[in-house]
Amino acid sequence: MKKYRRIFTVVIDSLGIGAMPNAAQYDDEGTDTLGHIDRHMDPFKIPNLARMGIANLHPLKHVERVEKPLGYYGELLEASVGKDTMTGHWEMMGLHITKPFKTFTDTGFPEELLEELSKRTGHKIVGNKSASGTQILDELAEHEIATGDMIVYTSADSVLQICGNEETFGLEELYRCCEIARELTMRDEWKVGRVIARPYVGRKKGEFKRTSNRHDYALKPYGRTALDALKEAGYDVISVGKIRDIFDGEGITESHKSKSSVHGMDQTIEIADKEFEGLCFVNLVDFDALWGHRRNPVGYGQELERFDEKLGILLEKLREDDLLIITADHGNDPTYKGTDHTKEKVPFLAWSPSMKGHGRLEAKDTFAIIGATIAHNFQVDMPEGTIGTSILEELE
Repeated sequence: MKKYRRIFTVVIDSLGIGAMPNAAQYDDEGTDTLGHIDRHMDPFKIPNLARMGIANLHPLKHVERVEKPLGYYGELLEASVGKDTMTGHWEMMGLHITKPFKTFTDTGFPEELLEELSKRTGHKIVGNKSASGTQILDELAEHEIATGDMIVYTSADSVLQICGNEETFGLEELYRCCEIARELTMRDEWKVGRVIARPYVGRKKGEFKRTSNRHDYALKPYGRTALDALKEAGYDVISVGKIRDIFDGEGITESHKSKSSVHGMDQTIEIADKEFEGLCFVNLVDFDALWGHRRNPVGYGQELERFDEKLGILLEKLREDDLLIITADHGNDPTYKGTDHTKEKVPFLAWSPSMKGHGRLEAKDTFAIIGATIAHNFQVDMPEGTIGTSILEELE
């Protein structure tokens, strides 16, 4: 029999809890996203995460341990090579990534790629460097509006991003250019995980704002995942935030775009009021995009406090046959050098109103226990070639 009718899996994008054993290979020794945020927050008000055992799992200066946490808590280590969004999420659902996605953070994109992109789109290209979205707009958006040139840039992720003003460049033209870029970057030497359309509004520096019409053109997962298995077995697979983009729609039955992490939690709370059977898979990206990459620990901490308020509402909505899992996909220590993700362990917090036990779980050596556990619950076989072992029986 199915133990849970609905499973909510919420990814706090980039909430690492300490350096992985192999962090030195990524030049990430000593990183600790949650711990270093805690040091910058006084007070640090995350009572609902505390109830779920976050401070029992990771000792914090400004958050007390609880004697009887709501459910089970533990840490997950990443088995795959890399430390990006797609690697983390794909591994959660059973894929073992052994070849990292291409990044162009230090060098920019090769001239050959840019020449072909310019020829195919009809736009000259400016930018071609690693930058934050707000920085590149302040620097080049006025030029793009005046000339029709196209802003192309990257980040610490495996991405090619194209900016377009919604009024002067046009959304459809931006999407057309991104589709061409996605086609070109399928070549092995240029293969990035995502091409991202970054539309914005405004006419002069200081007024530019990115809009919610962003669109990601992701690689399809190289194999079938737990999401495909659930969908094929007739279960609902509801995505919130950028989950649909990360999996390029594979295995998704219903998707909801989010304007922010708070909005994503509001959407999840609304979904909790509806009838469905299966998985609600949520990604909350602001932690990573707005605070981690911009190295703002206080902003990150305040975002966690806003999340915690919404978490309290969600916890009250959960039914006896619901399971909530909270985790992360990588780290992004806002106190660390550079602007890159950081190779860290991630939390695993699990609770259901029907749980009788609570406590710490042994550390797990892959994020894939999440997909395997979900599949096991719904009596669905994981696809051939996937990794991960169910821990459903540990969640008593």
